[in-house]
Amino acid sequence: MSEHSFQHLAIAVLKTEAEAISALIDRIDGQFHDACQMILDCKGRIVVTGMGKSGHIGNKIAATLASTGTPAFFMHPGEASHGDLGMITEQDLVIALSNSGETAEITTLLPLLKRLQVPLISMTGNANSTLAEFADTNLNVAVEKEACPLGLAPTSSTTASLAMGDALAVAVLEARGFTEEDFARSHPGGSLGRRLLLRVRDIMHEGDSIPIVAIDASLKQGLLEMTDKGLGMTAISDGNNHLAGIFTDGDLRRTLDSNADIQSAQIRDHMTTNCVTISADQIASAALTLMDTKKINALIVTDEQGRIQGALNMHDLLKAGIV
Repeated sequence: MSEHSFQHLAIAVLKTEAEAISALIDRIDGQFHDACQMILDCKGRIVVTGMGKSGHIGNKIAATLASTGTPAFFMHPGEASHGDLGMITEQDLVIALSNSGETAEITTLLPLLKRLQVPLISMTGNANSTLAEFADTNLNVAVEKEACPLGLAPTSSTTASLAMGDALAVAVLEARGFTEEDFARSHPGGSLGRRLLLRVRDIMHEGDSIPIVAIDASLKQGLLEMTDKGLGMTAISDGNNHLAGIFTDGDLRRTLDSNADIQSAQIRDHMTTNCVTISADQIASAALTLMDTKKINALIVTDEQGRIQGALNMHDLLKAGIV
């Protein structure tokens, strides 16, 4: 096939699936409201089930719900009738996906769910199907046609189900007042989690790792401290661990330009006073914002009384995955 033929087919698929999603807009009705309210009222967990491709979509919907404040998990319908139905408690709610609404592995479970008195939300492409009529509320995800040219492979139908699942999760997320911080707590290993949860104290250098010299130190002593600690700067203490200033690579360049005698110069005469600092309790991403705004590469960490608690530089933020 020519390059143009591949592009033409791809565009056709995307248009068909986009139309399938657009058609869902008019179906966001009272049944969708009921489904959201059922999820919010659920005292247990959301159990999502589906067979085949619907199962893959159901697995993703469960994961999205779980990561946005609604405890949820996926249950394979084939395994459910062989023991896994024991996962479901009377406080749970089931979301069942089936494009036809007649999937045998799903319909087999319906009498059992009724016996448990577990609420059921169905997501089907046939509003008159067994599953849709049995459910407490049905979300219509019917599509005009599949994007597959044979009209066989689940494509538009699975995309529509996935989009409806996202609509459910986001609507419930908003209703719960779910925040970025809540999301981060569910994603501590992700970049957003690190940016929102990691504090300056978690990555700063402490104790003997802090580059620090007394205010009466020589410039030479300050340079040796900078070299030893490797942060591109050193804090200058007033003798009582209060920050008096900072000496950075930039200060060194300015000192050299002034033709100062490094052997005899005092660091207090070349340090930067009123330097930018940050507290240990601030989120680490605030340190990045501060560095970017002030065009600096390192920060001294102080408490409210100006006592030196730590130090960090841009490399520390890189290692922590903040940058």
